[in-house]
Amino acid sequence: VQLQASGGGLVQPGGSLRLSCAASGLALDEYAIGWFRQAPGKEREGISCLSNSDGNSYYLDSVKGRFTVSRDNAKNTVYLQMTSLKPDDTAVYYCAAERLNPWSPVICSRRRLRGDTYNYWGQGTQVTVSS
Repeated sequence: VQLQASGGGLVQPGGSLRLSCAASGLALDEYAIGWFRQAPGKEREGISCLSNSDGNSYYLDSVKGRFTVSRDNAKNTVYLQMTSLKPDDTAVYYCAAERLNPWSPVICSRRRLRGDTYNYWGQGTQVTVSS
C-alpha cells in the first residue's frame, strides 16, 4: 500500500497549485481523504477532509474558500486545488486515508482534522509561496 502526494512547488503569492494524492494498493473511493500540512517549526495542521460517501467535505477556516478537494475515482486520485496562495501556506503537504472496518461513511468534521483516525499516510510534497 502506498499513498503519494505530489504537485508541490514554488509559487508566487496569489498563485495556484493543484496537489494530487495517488494510491497504489487501495481503492481511494472507499476512503475518506485528509490533507495536512506542516510548516517549519510548527505542528502538523489538518486543512481538509473529503468524505468517502456523499462528497461531504470540511475545511480549516484559514483555507476555506481558497482550497477545494475533489476525487477522480477512475484515476484513484484525490486532488487539493489551492488558489489565492499566501506565504503562510508554505509547508510540506501530506495526504492521508481513512477507512472504517466494516466500511461505513466517514463524516468529515473538525474532528477529522486532528489526524489520529487515518490508516495510511503519504509522503509529503513541498509547497513554497514566495515572491
